[in-house]
Amino acid sequence: MAKQTERSVSAYNNELKLKGFNAFQIGQDCNTTRVYSRKDFYKICLTTGKSLIHYADRTFEMDGTILFFGNPHIPYSWETISTTYTGYSCLFSEDFLQLANRSESLQQSPFFKLGGTPILTISEEQRDFLNTIFRKMIEEQKTDYAYKDELIRNYINLIIHEALKLRPSENFDKHSNAVSRVASVFFDLLERQFPIENTDRPLTLRSAQDYAKALSLHVNYLNRAVKEVTGKSTTAHISERIITEARALLQHTDWNVADIAYSLGFEYPTYFNNFFKRLTGTNPKTLREQEV
Repeated sequence: MAKQTERSVSAYNNELKLKGFNAFQIGQDCNTTRVYSRKDFYKICLTTGKSLIHYADRTFEMDGTILFFGNPHIPYSWETISTTYTGYSCLFSEDFLQLANRSESLQQSPFFKLGGTPILTISEEQRDFLNTIFRKMIEEQKTDYAYKDELIRNYINLIIHEALKLRPSENFDKHSNAVSRVASVFFDLLERQFPIENTDRPLTLRSAQDYAKALSLHVNYLNRAVKEVTGKSTTAHISERIITEARALLQHTDWNVADIAYSLGFEYPTYFNNFFKRLTGTNPKTLREQEV
């Protein structure tokens, strides 16, 4: 049974990547919210119920109808408290929006940008209007209309613009243990960079400074939090995760060492070889030959 579930998850993600978009009603397609590749897709949810939403180093306690904006570059998790939870959700890739040459402005909106506020409290009247937009997207994606993607992008923009008219919710508290929370979101973001699936999308976050910037934190604060919780430095964790991925690529792909080096963010294979040998005591080519 486990293998069948894994194939289903993979098939769903491949289909979603191909289309670049999916809208669904929460409850009718609950499995979708669990299996999609969060690192690749932006998300907008309109939900009614009680929940705790952990977003970067903040926690939002929400009750009622909310509009949530998820950025794939910012770690977040969702705890549903209500026994009933209803609403709609849509997922879309950055490439899907880029086709309309609008993704840059949307990513800089106060909802998707780093350090922004991703949650809005929605009134009953606003909920009815937004419900209509989500239903239109769900129906439109089933049609054969030649310009349905453009129409769906317009619906996404309409949701964004409606949200811009509203005042962002400030109903959140810092996590009770801020140090643990910072370490947690760092590891969440670290894991989201993997696996490396092709050489066209190389690793971009490779240093403690890169991760601190992505999380809108000072690098010293990030380093202190990670060291306090784990006893090891941020850099050590990043290096170990890169080595783990390097081993997997050497053992389970036919990519040459130069391609692997590039996919892991190294400008030159020599830099990768030196890095790999320093941490493992051997070089990539030798490891591959030993595993064959």
